[in-house]
Amino acid sequence: MERLPSNLDDTDEFLKNRISLIEVGFREAYKKEESQIRFAETNPKMAEFLGKNTKTHSTLYNMSANELNKRFRDARFPLHYHNGFVQIEADKLISTEIEQPFWSLVSEPLWENVDLDMKEALDQRDSGGKDPALYAAKALESTIKIISSELNITHGKENGAHNFIENIGKKDVGFIRSWEADFLKSYFTKVRNPLGHGPGKEEMPRLTAEQTNWAIESAMSWIKLLVQRYTLLPERVQ
Repeated sequence: MERLPSNLDDTDEFLKNRISLIEVGFREAYKKEESQIRFAETNPKMAEFLGKNTKTHSTLYNMSANELNKRFRDARFPLHYHNGFVQIEADKLISTEIEQPFWSLVSEPLWENVDLDMKEALDQRDSGGKDPALYAAKALESTIKIISSELNITHGKENGAHNFIENIGKKDVGFIRSWEADFLKSYFTKVRNPLGHGPGKEEMPRLTAEQTNWAIESAMSWIKLLVQRYTLLPERVQ
């Protein structure tokens, strides 16, 4: 067994290398699960057979992922594994109540772009990158667009997020209430739009670290709510 290096910098590199190796292994397992789900969706004749295998693989994968996250917590490492990636866990309560349910919900192929943009938001935040909140807003916008499309209410004349929010907020659709639509529109007006457009002669918009965390956590909360509500629609419940 390889001994831990005595030098602090070498120890840091030692741990990062091993965590990266674990991450790669889990990512391959995650990709296998995704590929089985996609194949079953396009091959109905194989769906029953693959369904049993996928369920077994999914159970083992989830058990292993949960154990990895428990080991991170026990070792007091501020890390969390989800959907193929190990990322920094900024707050345990937020992780438990928002992030973990969020990653579970968006692991389905339908929400792939949502998953990717939110991972990018966290990577940008953790590495000090530019505008991580913008990626969180993109993830939220994708969620709204997907739901609008899946409900067959996208008409093709939408000009932006506000129009898609109006789609799912129509009285005859009833997916969200009018006050929820107002909150969602406000998020895009106050958070996404200033970051997503050139400021001209005005000061370059920037969010503080606290505001960035709020923007990401708010987007996650909204996405979690919307996806949960979508999965519980009568025509979706088996």
